[in-house]
Amino acid sequence: MPPIANTPPPPYYAVIFTSLRTDIIDGYDAMAQKMLELAAMQPGYLGAEFAREDVGITVSYWSDLESIKNWKAVADHREAQKLGREQWYASYKTRISRVERDYGV
Repeated sequence: MPPIANTPPPPYYAVIFTSLRTDIIDGYDAMAQKMLELAAMQPGYLGAEFAREDVGITVSYWSDLESIKNWKAVADHREAQKLGREQWYASYKTRISRVERDYGV
């Protein structure tokens, strides 16, 4: 089980990617792992959390909107997006929100 992301005090941003997969699995796991590793190297990246049952949810955390925009434009990420649309996702939605408050134990 992946850990809960250790984010700084708010405000910061969350990119919430929700997806329904197709039956095509070839290359998906390797690409997903590559994207997590690549995202972690980007300026402004703060962490990520993910879960998959019938619906997959990945939440990545970013310091600012510019960092999110830059991540979306990374060439390898753009290729993963293209393959996702063409092969791996029956449907998906991306939401970007500002985190105003967080708490937990």
